[in-house]
Amino acid sequence: MESLAPEDGWFSEIDKNLALSLRQKGEMLFHEKSDFQDVKIFDSHEYGRVLTLDDCVMLTERDEHVYHEMITHPAALTHPNPKRVLVIGGGDGGTVREMARHPEVEEIVLVEIDSVVIEQCRKWLPQTACGLDHEKVNLIVGDGIEYVKNGEPESFDIIIVDSTDPLGPSEGLFTESFYRKAHSMLAANGILMVQSESPRIRVSIFQEIYSFFDKIFGQNNVHCMMIHVPTYMPGTWSLAFCSKGGLDPREGLNTERGQRFVKNNNLDYYNLDMHRAAFALPNYVQKLLGRIEA
Repeated sequence: MESLAPEDGWFSEIDKNLALSLRQKGEMLFHEKSDFQDVKIFDSHEYGRVLTLDDCVMLTERDEHVYHEMITHPAALTHPNPKRVLVIGGGDGGTVREMARHPEVEEIVLVEIDSVVIEQCRKWLPQTACGLDHEKVNLIVGDGIEYVKNGEPESFDIIIVDSTDPLGPSEGLFTESFYRKAHSMLAANGILMVQSESPRIRVSIFQEIYSFFDKIFGQNNVHCMMIHVPTYMPGTWSLAFCSKGGLDPREGLNTERGQRFVKNNNLDYYNLDMHRAAFALPNYVQKLLGRIEA
């Protein structure tokens, strides 16, 4: 077994009954408690640079493309003509980086509450933060909950909630009232994409989120996506695709536009087969969501 260098150590994300550990390379690159959360950036041996908030892994350089490509491209390639996009959270820049690839999109409003995340990702994580300075992006440092609360009806084609777990500053992003207001901000055929936790841990939160979506959008317009992110404990993760106008991400996928998009962009994860496969749910998830009998 390889021995650790004197300056190396281990970072561990610890949940009630689980832990995820990454071998750290050298000293911490950045560590500061902002007004909202504990922000750390360090280099790891296996996954490159890592961003954690309150000791939860938000992204690593090696696998961030899974989450960022899948929370953006399925919505953008299902909507017939997405022009205005709102992203709540996502101060690392990865989500807006991916959404800006779509030529149909004209404006992306990004609302991030924590300026420390923005500043330090620009410094240490340019792989994702490059998206923050794209000409399509209107970056607002502020409270996404308040932004949505005061938002104009039918003003966005796609809304993406790229949040941390429902703790601290993100807790208010996981409420029925927030999702109802987001629904009102969607234009006709609008799509809401939400980071919807793991069906393997925090199961009650996962089920509650989808119960809100079912009530607001109607169960037939709510689609759960499964993705695998190795550094998101426990690896199995979900994204919610909610359609205001009844667009189906499986039947409504614009195949011609999607094939052209994949060909013209050097993507690491997303393709049309992965798009379709993400909506195929294992039985245990369908039971949790009440799609089949338990």
